[in-house]
Amino acid sequence: MSKLVLTIGEILAEIIAENQGDGFLEPIPLTGPYPSGAPAIFIDQAARFGQPAAMIGCVGDDDFGIVNLDRLRRDGVDVSGIAVDPELPTGHAFVRYRPDGSRKFVYNIKHSASGRTRLTEAGRAVLGRADHLHVMGTALFSPSLIETALSAVDTVKTRGGTVSFDPNLRPEMLRLPGVADAVAEFLKSADLFLPSGEELFLFAPGKDEPAAIAELLDGGLAAIVLKRGSQGASYFDRERRIDQPAFRVEEIDPTGAGDCFGATFVSCWLQGLAPELALSYAAASGALAVTRVGPMEGTSTRAELDAFISRADTEKAR
Repeated sequence: MSKLVLTIGEILAEIIAENQGDGFLEPIPLTGPYPSGAPAIFIDQAARFGQPAAMIGCVGDDDFGIVNLDRLRRDGVDVSGIAVDPELPTGHAFVRYRPDGSRKFVYNIKHSASGRTRLTEAGRAVLGRADHLHVMGTALFSPSLIETALSAVDTVKTRGGTVSFDPNLRPEMLRLPGVADAVAEFLKSADLFLPSGEELFLFAPGKDEPAAIAELLDGGLAAIVLKRGSQGASYFDRERRIDQPAFRVEEIDPTGAGDCFGATFVSCWLQGLAPELALSYAAASGALAVTRVGPMEGTSTRAELDAFISRADTEKAR
């Protein structure tokens, strides 16, 4: 029986500058709005991969909310747990890439409809059907979201479900009220942990990589997937380490690549695929995500990933 994966968090519209530069201090051409928000990208990719998927969140009663709900519905996400706030606008982010590849943002998330995300009656109904909860650190920007996520973790674990945790947060976020305690609780409850790069050492300070991995696994995790961007990814459990090189593609827009990677790996993990195959699918998903402008535009079906991996294998054999 297929397992329902649920995520909770911010939903926003993204508007992207068409040319590179530093910020928004003069009129410039823009493109968008694109549906966005790390949990929304994650759950859209999970649905497109064929995993039953649902989300709890909140959008405004506006065009940006419609853009997001339409995309998630179209791609197979159960949006019954996403509330529509009649007063606050849907979150948004204006993004401009600098020549070095870094980004400058102007955004409103905390004081948008996303900041009012709570467990409504519809949300509780979705949560009651969830087999797996995916928690993302980006969702910890408001006390109500922290409370909602902690309650959802408790509900899912009590019912015998599983939890994955992608910290996806900057070190300074841990100084915000309630965030450090919430992160510790998420990590304690998680079965699968998906940090990116140096995030691994936020939870095992002063350690080298092997020691950090060992300490985290001893804490009760079933597995760790360490995302390294263009350097690939590694899987760890108590018996083995598996390394996956990155697929080489032309990068157009990196936003959302890590979310797509995580969604695909979690989906494979829930479907019982071998870690080697799960890593390959996840790496392909992350690679395809960067080839299109817009954070959710590069999500992929399983058939598309199979075709991409087959082409990559053929090119490697030449």
